[in-house]
Amino acid sequence: MKITDITLDRLRLRLDPPLHAAWDPEPRRHFDATIVRVHTDEGVTGIGSGDTMAGFEQVQHLFVGQDPLDLVRHVKAIETANFHGGSYWPLEAALWDLAGKVAGLPVATLFGNAARALPAYASTAESKPPAERVEVAFQVREAGFRAMKIRIDRARVREGVETVRAVREALGPGFEIMVDLNQSWRMAGDTADATDLAATRKLVRQLAELEVFWVEEPLPYADPDGFRTLRADSPGVRIAAGEMHHSVPELLRYLDEDVLDVYQMDVVLAIGMHRARTLGELAKLKHRAFTPHSWTNGIGLLANLAVAAGVGGGPYFEFPYDPPGWTPQRRDFMLAEPVPITADGTVEVPQRPGLGIDLDEETVQRCRI
Repeated sequence: MKITDITLDRLRLRLDPPLHAAWDPEPRRHFDATIVRVHTDEGVTGIGSGDTMAGFEQVQHLFVGQDPLDLVRHVKAIETANFHGGSYWPLEAALWDLAGKVAGLPVATLFGNAARALPAYASTAESKPPAERVEVAFQVREAGFRAMKIRIDRARVREGVETVRAVREALGPGFEIMVDLNQSWRMAGDTADATDLAATRKLVRQLAELEVFWVEEPLPYADPDGFRTLRADSPGVRIAAGEMHHSVPELLRYLDEDVLDVYQMDVVLAIGMHRARTLGELAKLKHRAFTPHSWTNGIGLLANLAVAAGVGGGPYFEFPYDPPGWTPQRRDFMLAEPVPITADGTVEVPQRPGLGIDLDEETVQRCRI
């Protein structure tokens, strides 16, 4: 089998009303997605998505004409291309989707088949005042979730803590709460300094008193000593990070030096599926958690789910959900049906060969840029 072509569909969904994501400097008025298709001479096509694939046309020749099932070769080639400024992990997702189709198996089976479903947590996007966030929390629980992640804006920390307190009091101890501080990396144009260690230590102690399940991305990635300090300060709360950490050697150092409780590398944004599998298994062997970030679209979510379920990640899987601003219908607009959660709050691995992607080709045509 040979790769005959790799095509990109660049899509844009207008957001009206816009999404006021906590990590965005400006309201998000559109949602872009790039679909990667790997075509072969045997008629099997693999599909992936995630990062923008900007500039991929310059390195496409590295893959066309190759056997699509030479996965390790392709991972190494993607890493060499990424070194020069790209981020082409959606191509790897498409290659795994193709491999699953050739094998007639879900990709999660190829990655180990440790779980066929994972408990999901509703990963919210917007900073909301306490009463509004409590209202959404009740909707989240009604939808089946038993856990939710709340964003705290670094400029509105007091309100953020009160929001967490209000949700805890309203939904009780049986509902898990994660908190994301979004301090490890920045969107383009966001030049504000991260919150200093002293203030972050104080905040994490407050959140520990509210029995949050984990505190996510509290410090920049370049401060592993600070992460370890937070863990020592507040042993009752887990420290999570790594969603956009692109350096495999640095993540190996994190594991070796026991920097985090929860590792969250995104397979279509940060390090790819093959490397995430290795690091996720190492984390589990060290009795640490692996539960990847999945804030792209339904295709990226399915790629992360395949790896997490394959190696037995958890204890929760990220499911972006914050109605009315962010819903599965918006997130998965290119799919025939949005990826669902079950009534008992799990997200199931599709049992179709590959990643389980079913595109809505009419929407793809309509939204193509």
